Amino acid sequence: MIADRQAWMGLLARAEPSRLAAALGAMEALPGHDWLRAPEIGAAMVRGRIGGQGAAFNLGEMTVTRCALRLATGEVGHAYVQGRDREHAARAALVDALMQGPRAPEAEAAVLAPLRAAAAAAARDRAEKAAATRVEFFTLQRGED
Repeated sequence: MIADRQAWMGLLARAEPSRLAAALGAMEALPGHDWLRAPEIGAAMVRGRIGGQGAAFNLGEMTVTRCALRLATGEVGHAYVQGRDREHAARAALVDALMQGPRAPEAEAAVLAPLRAAAAAAARDRAEKAAATRVEFFTLQRGED
């Protein structure tokens, strides 16, 4: 369950805001909610490692927007998104809360499945563009060795 939630929260955070808005707009009768933490903009320290190993170092800061809400039915949703888009964070938190309740199958079909398909298509496009610029190197053996 934790890995599933991490996956859908990552998908929502990386989703193009207009796609998320359109997908969420396709759902009927979205429930009311109360803010536990209204969308707020701040910064987070990004840490890195050389080659994915070794000691971590502070790479720099990035702007993030976070929020938390509680649906009228009691489910709590959280969101952290890159940038300064309050609406994107609010929509992501709403979907997170919906995924924890009885409307999870509807949210999966209406929101997450289209976002997952769009992310896969974007990854394929990036891979095709990278493959088009691939250079194959080869070495000829010299006769004197």
